[in-house]
Amino acid sequence: MAFGIISIMLCLGMVIRAKIPFIRNTLAPASVIAGIMGFIFINLEVFENIDTSIFNTVVQHLFTLSFISIGLTSNPKSKTGESSIKSVAKGSLGLGMIWNILYAFTPIIGGLLLYFIGNIFGMHPVYGLLIPFGFSQGPGQAATFGAIFEQYGWTNASMVGVTFAAIGFIVAFFVGVPLAKYGLRKGLSVNNNKIDDYVKRGYYNKNESSTMLGKETTFSGNIETITFHFAIMGIVYVLSVFLADIISNIPGIGETIASMLFMVGMIVAYGVKYIMKKLNIDHLIDNQFQGKLTGWATDYLIVASFMAVQMSVVGNWIIPIIIVSLIVALVTFVVSLYFGRRIGGENDFERTLGLFGTATGTVPSGMALIRIVDPTLNTTTGTELGMMNLPMMFSYVTLATILAMAEGTLSFELGLVLLFVPIPAYLIAMKILKVWNDPTYQLKGSDSKSSVRTNK
Repeated sequence: MAFGIISIMLCLGMVIRAKIPFIRNTLAPASVIAGIMGFIFINLEVFENIDTSIFNTVVQHLFTLSFISIGLTSNPKSKTGESSIKSVAKGSLGLGMIWNILYAFTPIIGGLLLYFIGNIFGMHPVYGLLIPFGFSQGPGQAATFGAIFEQYGWTNASMVGVTFAAIGFIVAFFVGVPLAKYGLRKGLSVNNNKIDDYVKRGYYNKNESSTMLGKETTFSGNIETITFHFAIMGIVYVLSVFLADIISNIPGIGETIASMLFMVGMIVAYGVKYIMKKLNIDHLIDNQFQGKLTGWATDYLIVASFMAVQMSVVGNWIIPIIIVSLIVALVTFVVSLYFGRRIGGENDFERTLGLFGTATGTVPSGMALIRIVDPTLNTTTGTELGMMNLPMMFSYVTLATILAMAEGTLSFELGLVLLFVPIPAYLIAMKILKVWNDPTYQLKGSDSKSSVRTNK
């Protein structure tokens, strides 16, 4: 039923995108429109017989499957001759470090804002520390760490965290989609897609040309190509679960790495694709078709992510929550735009979109923004969003500081100072790793993306 409801929402979203001019012109994906509708219907309890927790389960599985699919898709060399491995390494390190900066800086903003205005609404500034879980990590983490806050005595913390997450999703798409649309119009993306009529309405007419879904790699009388592709994804999923269980036994960081099953899955997928290549059977996986499967998983995942968010009445706190969210959204946009176009690569605009979507929602929302300008995921940006979780592990010091402040073992004022400490270290690391360079594109002015790259 959850799958069926998501399917209904997607079809309704497709119709709304095609028929309502305002929404059509925003280029908002059908999955986003469907997710917002589903979010409204779920919180209005339109679907009375559905256990809404099932959508969390759908999110977890599709999240892992989408990155397994990315791992099974070979990435071509970039147009500048830079190997995909080098591009992924550069992008994942840069994106991860920028994310770390936002993860450390946004709770400082949230805490300080509520420190000055929280008393007016009866809201303690500690609740402002929940903003990075809602914006940078999404509803799942927001609910999880909100529950931990509640164990420390902060009532309704989970509700506050999920509310931050819901607002973050809205920001991700209602700011990110216009940015993607602007980039298409200015030719900032690698593919330089033209905004044709079919792009606006979201589907092709009968006589319009479109790209092929891929090619058949197996004889249908034996096994369908789509069946084989799904079977390989299933094998990778099982192997990933076993590997995650083994990794969880590593002292210290084992459980943390194992909990990121999607990252383990992508690594295992790379290994499986490598083995298939050595056996000279890697041609059985068609990259173009595999990319379509990634898109399928992402579409359903986005809708499920929205429908997994349970909004509750937060009373007078909604005003400070909105204030904090809007200011953090503005800071996130500025930081993403400044650093995203300085990582250094032809796909920096795609990286900027992915970073902003991830830093205000989840990795799937970042993927959704990327797919507006790179619908077939030809660039390495999708892989980079998955691999950025490795450098993101350095953010544990921020998490530990926030939890200590919530528990009361660290004073609020001293905690805000300590939250700032790792930020200069991240900036220095970006310079050392050479992922903080001159801008590769300009949003406006005479310097186009190509001219900036040529000058460099």
